[in-house]
Formats: sequence, structure tokens, C-alpha cells
Amino acid sequence: MTMFSSCKSDNTYLLSIDNHQEMISALMAFCEKEDIRAGLISGLGAIGEATLRFYDPQTKKYVDKTFREQMEGASIIGNISTKDGKPYLHVHVVLGRRDYTCIGGHLLSAFINGACELSVVRLECESGRKFDEETGLNMYDFK
Repeated sequence: MTMFSSCKSDNTYLLSIDNHQEMISALMAFCEKEDIRAGLISGLGAIGEATLRFYDPQTKKYVDKTFREQMEGASIIGNISTKDGKPYLHVHVVLGRRDYTCIGGHLLSAFINGACELSVVRLECESGRKFDEETGLNMYDFK
């Protein structure tokens, strides 16, 4: 079963995630297939369900909320690094609703309902992640 199609030009990939696929899983599979260990993500798309995360620095815990409605991924942006030898995705999103209001935040998951078009730029540097006790977050760890 395919999850995406892509083409490459120099260090940039154009990625189309198949309809009804979960975007983060497809993006992770793409990064593993192409062995992308550092990169930048940008794009847009049509999403039928998304789970966003909000990090509370007081409690050092995430609060997740799922939205089940047709939305426009007006801005999908993020980065790719590695943690424990595997791709680590950090993706944020702004989602436009039918009433022209927007919601946004850290993207935990999104199911495509229409199209999802992303650009992925491969970077030639090591950008791992390590847990930071003070913030409670996985921060960049440049080697």
C-alpha cells in the first residue's frame, strides 16, 4: 500500500500524501525511505481530522485535542532531526475552518481528506535531539 508519491530536485523533494492517509505516519515513512536525518518541511493540504498538542510549561505536560471537521491546512511547517537513531518530526500547523476562523499548534496527527502537498528540504548536517530537564522538551543536539 502506498502512502505518498514524491519527486526530487537537488536537495528538495516534492511530496504528495495520498488521500485518507495519516500525514505524520506518511511523512515518517518518507523520511525513513529517503534516509533524511535533517530537514525542513513546508506545505498545505485538506484535512478531515487533526489532533493538536499544546505544551504547558508549568506542568511540563502536553494537552491534546482532536478536531473532526473539514479544514484547510493553510500552513504546515516543521523540521526533521533524529532521536534514538530514527527520524524525529516537529510539525506545527494552522488550520482554516469553514467559518474562516483558524486553529493551530503542534501537530500530533492529521488525516488527509483531499490533497496534501509538502516540500521537504534535506539538510546536510547532524541534528539530533536530547531531553532537556529544565524545559521538559526534546531539544536540538548538534554534534
